[in-house]
Amino acid sequence: MRNRSVLAAVSLAAVALVASVPVPAAAASGTTAAGAAPASARGDCPQLSKKLKWYGHNREELQRTIDERGLCGHHAGPGKSRPVAAFDWDNTVTKNDTTDVTLAWALQHDKILQPRSWHDTSKWLTPAANRALTKACGRSVPVGRPLPTSGDTDCTDEIFEIRAEAQTMDGHPAFGGEWNHRRTVPEYAWVAQLFAGHTPAQVGEYTAAARKKALAARVGSEMKVGTHTVPAYVRYYQQQKDLISTLQKAGFDVYIVSAGVEYAAEVWSKGVGIDRKHTIAIRSILRDGRITTAMEGCGGEPASEGETIPYIDGKRCWINQDIYGIKGPAAWKQQDRAHRITVGGGDADTDVTFVRDATGAHLVLNRNKDEVMCRAYDDEDGRWIVNPMFIEPLPQKPEPYPCATSAYIEENGALTAVRRYDGSVVPDQRDSVFG
Repeated sequence: MRNRSVLAAVSLAAVALVASVPVPAAAASGTTAAGAAPASARGDCPQLSKKLKWYGHNREELQRTIDERGLCGHHAGPGKSRPVAAFDWDNTVTKNDTTDVTLAWALQHDKILQPRSWHDTSKWLTPAANRALTKACGRSVPVGRPLPTSGDTDCTDEIFEIRAEAQTMDGHPAFGGEWNHRRTVPEYAWVAQLFAGHTPAQVGEYTAAARKKALAARVGSEMKVGTHTVPAYVRYYQQQKDLISTLQKAGFDVYIVSAGVEYAAEVWSKGVGIDRKHTIAIRSILRDGRITTAMEGCGGEPASEGETIPYIDGKRCWINQDIYGIKGPAAWKQQDRAHRITVGGGDADTDVTFVRDATGAHLVLNRNKDEVMCRAYDDEDGRWIVNPMFIEPLPQKPEPYPCATSAYIEENGALTAVRRYDGSVVPDQRDSVFG
């Protein structure tokens, strides 16, 4: 298990680093000498590439935040903490889901181990799912040995269908019971649990092999996982890679916050210059150096079988806990502006809470996800930035987002209206930024 308790100290060190950077007094105060152009206009601030296409004025809006909050903005100077940017990973920094690519590679290469019982893999797995998996994968393989999923289509199909659709191949719900729908989702946690028995290094090796294959596949290509047809390729979005690099050059601490498997996310995040300590994802508990079905908790919650993963409100919790050192139940709450990220980026409802917490810019890639698009189009604070996906963007969603009735998921799973900070209901929103 990785110890992140030193991050608060790291943040303090970052303050000293910012303070040590020479910043002209005029630039630090947000003013210049009479007749002089602002620092950003002179090109002193790190600049986003003008060779990479963004929608509308999005590049300029992001550059404004970099100029305002970076080392050359008026927020820099002695006593000012280093600004933070946080991004979701799958379909935000990359095109296509790297977790699915890693699981697909593992299934194609017989890397999933036979559990003692499929019930052991998730506390929420239904009897129907347990029966389906047991029937499809059999019991002939000894416990702890690799299942022959590369040639066993039935076993591969059941595993991948449960991961992708939370149901069995014959349509029965795969997960049941109660969970906080703003803190976890069983099928996301289940991917980490499927790697129980492996070491983190092994999962990293599988991910590296899957990454190499996915980056080599042509854009638009597909592959078979059992009888499922899924994207075969992944690409780093060059615009996001440039944004992350520019933010880092401007003095931001940049983090990835993902609901994927941490040992896999770390392999991918290196490709955009983000190291392990800046990569936050599902953290499995290790026993004798091997992954178990248990995961670390957040916000004062104990280790569990996945009840508090980086998912919706869980992403806020992990940011508050790991980046700002806020412990206990307070980590679930929105913090004051000094303890909130400056830039947040995501593509789905899983990201909506932490992206909304950002004080400078809320960047959303449009994948037609209800709550996050309601928030983005409502633009409550005037700093929401919507961009189509940079590769294979979606067309316009034909019907409005149901913001006023059913776009917000409650903790118990009920769907209700999306509300602003003042309690007013967000009206339905039409899709206006698309491919």
